[in-house]
Amino acid sequence: MGNSISPLIQADELLALYKSKNVIIVDVSNGISSKANYQRKHLDTAIFVDLNSQLADVKDDLSNGGRHPLPKIEDFAETLKNIGITAQGHVVIYDDKDGANAAARFWWMLKSIGHEDVQVLNGGFQQAEKIGFPVNDKVEIPKISGTYKHRGWILPIVEMKEVEQNALKENYTVIDVRENNRYCGRNEPLDLIAGHIPGSINIPFSTNLDEDGLFLTPEKLHMKYEAIINKNSFENVIIHCGSGVTACHTLLAIDYAGLEIPKLYVGSWSEWSRNNKNFATEI
Repeated sequence: MGNSISPLIQADELLALYKSKNVIIVDVSNGISSKANYQRKHLDTAIFVDLNSQLADVKDDLSNGGRHPLPKIEDFAETLKNIGITAQGHVVIYDDKDGANAAARFWWMLKSIGHEDVQVLNGGFQQAEKIGFPVNDKVEIPKISGTYKHRGWILPIVEMKEVEQNALKENYTVIDVRENNRYCGRNEPLDLIAGHIPGSINIPFSTNLDEDGLFLTPEKLHMKYEAIINKNSFENVIIHCGSGVTACHTLLAIDYAGLEIPKLYVGSWSEWSRNNKNFATEI
């Protein structure tokens, strides 16, 4: 699937075009206070979308799909309809964590449903505010659009069984993008067990960013991920995190680098660690 536009948009670029009729800005900041923060201050015209209720199908049993399983694609299409996104819309997504949280997840989901004109705001809310992008506390009411037609998820996804079968193979690269302390097993703030999938390597998603919270250049990201993946095909690369959210930050970085988007293991560590699977630590 070819890219029609860059997966990232700079804050000054968004400022110049955000009032265009077909541009839809979406705030997908995630956390306990995210909705309240949106109601207090958000980018002008931005619609709020909730990770847990609109971009995931959270189940009582987290061993079945982890903390943020994908919703049924029909439900996701209904969400797009209800927030006014059509196939022709230019969607710009941001969060308050440099695009590292649900912004990248929503970007991946839209790309995977076949939407081409979707971008993540480089540097997120903070970068836009820094350059003087208008903010307000007006809660935007989306205009319900027609049914969003889809063909199913078209970006590659793997299940736990495929990860287990291939993680230790030399011709596969499994990348865990969580913080190093979690990967090594020193601490685990969210899931039941600390550690990592045997055979996986740790490339924290934060290393996709510079000291200002902006993505590294496409050239630097290209060199970085080509060197990491080395001889293996991108078809044999699996990206995961804790619950299939920040993994999308690395998928976004790889796409921005002009490389093929690898497979996403949505269940990630939150599913793996609840299914009596082998795990490794480095402590």
